[in-house]
Amino acid sequence: MQETRLDTARIRAARRVIDPMFLDTPLYRCEALEPDLGCAVSIKLETANPVRSFKARGTELVASRLAERGSRAVVCASAGNLGQALAWSGRGRGLDVTVVASRFATVAKLERIRALGARLELVDGDHERARERAAAIARRDGIRLVEDSLDIETCEGAATIGLELVDSAASFDTVLIALGGGALATGVGHVVKAMAPRAEVICVQPLGAPAMTRSWHRGRVVTTDSADTIADGVAGRCPIPAVLDDLLLVADDAVLVEEASIIAGMRMLLDHAGLVVEPSAALGVAALLEDRDRFAGRHVVTIVCGSNVDVDAYHRWTRAGPLPGS
Repeated sequence: MQETRLDTARIRAARRVIDPMFLDTPLYRCEALEPDLGCAVSIKLETANPVRSFKARGTELVASRLAERGSRAVVCASAGNLGQALAWSGRGRGLDVTVVASRFATVAKLERIRALGARLELVDGDHERARERAAAIARRDGIRLVEDSLDIETCEGAATIGLELVDSAASFDTVLIALGGGALATGVGHVVKAMAPRAEVICVQPLGAPAMTRSWHRGRVVTTDSADTIADGVAGRCPIPAVLDDLLLVADDAVLVEEASIIAGMRMLLDHAGLVVEPSAALGVAALLEDRDRFAGRHVVTIVCGSNVDVDAYHRWTRAGPLPGS
């Protein structure tokens, strides 16, 4: 395999830095999902932690290294999950954390960022506007800007999930990974391709936010003017070139799924697995629903990557009408 920016030895070393509460998350066969999906399905559950997502695996590395260097402040842009994770990791290491987010971000995520002690600045517009503002703050104040997916710590922290997958006793044929900025996909993909190369790495993105998927298929950065999806955690418009380069080396495919399939996936995870998840975490199940024939007879792992969801919106989505095909 050609080399990505990631390093397997550093990824293994990261496990000694990340708080153990974020490591060795549940991985289990979910037989209740299988009759409807037509394949063996295992869930890698990344929601049973204080920030309800995988993001703290990366922010633990960032915050630890900043504290070692005597840094006292850090800023990031976030749709919600990275901000919570950085606030949690920074609080424990005495860092002054600023999070910039769109004022249209999920309210529950914004409230949790504040509750964790970070300073929250809201901007008009979408996540790309928040990224611009966070970069401006970093330049003005001379502090570290954490850029999700570009900063290698965010990718190598996420990659520890891949170590846990390949080190597990059960073999798998395919891993389905939510694709947004790319930290999760490049991190897990790097480890899987290095250590279990026969397994297929498939990235999944909403049809309403297709920038990284289009970029992967064309082999160059493709931006979009807007993003329109309930999966706010993966709703970027401007892929990062270095991240795309890594993704091109580790992903076997990148697919787009409909909003109705994302909602159906959320409902299936609630009804058959007892899991309340945010839309981004249901992308893998959505991909299975949309292409059952492709995955028939395989053992598929889907990473349930977050459960920070607006309660009112969640109720609307999970109670609205019959599932597609029922």
